[in-house]
Amino acid sequence: MAELNESFVVAIPARHDASRLPGKPLRLLGGRPLVLHVAERALDAGAREVWVATDDERVARVLEGSGVQVAMTAASHASGSDRLAECAGIAGWDDDTLVVNLQGDEPFAPPEGIRAVAAALSASGHPMATLATPILEVEQVFDPNAVKLVMAANGDALYFSRAPLPWHRDGFARSRETLPESAAPFLRHIGIYAYRAGFLRQFTALPPGNLERTESLEQLRALEAGFKIAVALTPAEFPPGVDTPEDLERAQRHLDGLA
Repeated sequence: MAELNESFVVAIPARHDASRLPGKPLRLLGGRPLVLHVAERALDAGAREVWVATDDERVARVLEGSGVQVAMTAASHASGSDRLAECAGIAGWDDDTLVVNLQGDEPFAPPEGIRAVAAALSASGHPMATLATPILEVEQVFDPNAVKLVMAANGDALYFSRAPLPWHRDGFARSRETLPESAAPFLRHIGIYAYRAGFLRQFTALPPGNLERTESLEQLRALEAGFKIAVALTPAEFPPGVDTPEDLERAQRHLDGLA
């Protein structure tokens, strides 16, 4: 893993009215709001500043005294990236500020993983970076909710897709029940990003591209526009995030198992 030799900030988009889990940032996990767990992971990673970008005063209130700063952002933002672009202006970050976008539904995000995506951006010199992890189960390859990626030998992302990628012609012709041995590993994308604040503003000003609209993957906007995305393998597991009531129950069981 690349060494991180510069400071970074973490920004956490936390929209209150998530469609599949309304009030998600305030849902209780271990008796404490979900957003507070996420913010603590960012603080543990050693971020210079941690900001939560939200559209609801109730989220701001639960973060009082946590050491986290809050940016009150518009309720109309279409994506977390758009919300963080507004947060960058509120926080006053200059264009070179290294920003990690940590999703507000990642209560178990490992601090070393947060640092790893910041280090990948810093070492690459690219405007954007993200993380991946090897796929070990064939079911994930064919699961459209598990985003796959392929990368170049130098670690740059080539493409992200919900489809099986890369397609192992001979292996899958024989069977789709097991993972074929492949010189090109199967990788699952982990949805954490790092970028310079200047690029964050530039990225969110771009119109969605055809690939993004086709796959419903925002990161494809950057690739289609010709920007490079650095990819690093995560040094620690990212347990699944919380999108549904069932996910919240699973997260509670995971937390109970850590106690």
